[in-house]
Amino acid sequence: MLKSQLYKVTKMLSEQGAHLEEDKQKLTDAISDISHQLKTPLTSMTVMADLLSDPRLSEEKRQEFTHNVQVQLERMEWLLSSLLKLSKIDAGTILFKRELVSVPALIEAVAEPMLVPIDIKMQRLHVQGEKDVTFEGDLKWTTEALINILKNCVEHTPEQGDVFIEFSENTLYTEIVIRDTGIGVAKQDLPYIFQRFYKGVNASEESVGIGLAMAHSIIMSQEGELTVRSEPGVGTDFHIRFYKAVV
Repeated sequence: MLKSQLYKVTKMLSEQGAHLEEDKQKLTDAISDISHQLKTPLTSMTVMADLLSDPRLSEEKRQEFTHNVQVQLERMEWLLSSLLKLSKIDAGTILFKRELVSVPALIEAVAEPMLVPIDIKMQRLHVQGEKDVTFEGDLKWTTEALINILKNCVEHTPEQGDVFIEFSENTLYTEIVIRDTGIGVAKQDLPYIFQRFYKGVNASEESVGIGLAMAHSIIMSQEGELTVRSEPGVGTDFHIRFYKAVV
C-alpha cells in the first residue's frame, strides 16, 4: 500500500512539474510574441520622433508625422490587448460563459463597429437569418471573434463590393456564415490562415496575422468550429458552427 501511495504521489508531482513547465513555455512564447510585434511600430515612432524635433520641419509634415505616431500607438494598444487575450486563452485562465445567445443581437453587435469602414469603402452589408436563431456560448467573446472575421472580410473586399452574414439553426448546430466578394485566399495559404502571425500572399501590409488566430481560439475554446473556403478573385467564406449538447 505504501509503495502504491508513493507511486501516486510521485506521478502527481511529475504531472504538476510538466504543467508548470508548459505554463512557463507559454509565458515565454507570449513575451516573445509581444516583443517581436512591438519592434516595428517602436522603430517607426522613434524615427518620427527624431524628425518632429527638427525645428525646420514644415507644419504640414509635422501634422503628418504626429498623425502617424498616433496611428502606431493605436496599433500597439491593439496588439498588446490581442496578445494578452490570446495568452489568457492559451493558458486556460478565461472562463467562457454558457448562456443563451440571440444570433440577431450578436450580429448587430458585430456589425456596429464596422459600419464606418464599410461606408468609407462604399460596400454593401447583407444580413440574412431568422430572428429566433440562438446558441449556447459567450456573447462578449463570440462578438470579439466575429468582429475580427468581419474586419478581415471588409479589408479584403474592394470598394463597392459585397459582404454577407447569414445564419441558421438546425437540430445539430447553429451556423453563422460570413463571406465576402474580395480577392480570396491563395490555395497554399488556406491550411495556415488561422496560425498566429501567418501572412498570406494576399495579406495587406498592415496585417500582423493575429485577428483570425484569436477568432479561431475563441470559437474552438467554446467547442465550436471555424472553417474557411476561398477562391482567388471570387471571395472567401468563413463558417462558424456551435454544436448543440447531446442529451
